[in-house]
Amino acid sequence: MERIPILKMGSFLLVTVQVDMHDQLAMNLQSDLTDKIVSAKARGVLIDISALDIVDSFIGRMLGNIASMSRILDAETVVVGMQPAVAITLVELGLALTGVRTALNIEKGMDLLRASIG
Repeated sequence: MERIPILKMGSFLLVTVQVDMHDQLAMNLQSDLTDKIVSAKARGVLIDISALDIVDSFIGRMLGNIASMSRILDAETVVVGMQPAVAITLVELGLALTGVRTALNIEKGMDLLRASIG
């Protein structure tokens, strides 16, 4: 079964999505990530979606759900590398991604996570 790797970097988790997301892969990521937040006692999650050209409404909602679950588990979430076409699609679909913080790249995303935890 396909899985997206989750790397631990200090008190943060780094997820780089390098393949096209399909529904089952997104659900696996959500489950794996919540488990890893708890086991690693992570304070932040950075999700790099720069390789994604297309995000549908289900994947968009899953990103929002991941951010909500992370917040409940006391971890901030930042999504980085969103392509302009993906942002346009999310707006056209009416997805606000409430609770999902964004940054242009991994470096700026890490800075945002560091600032948010203190």
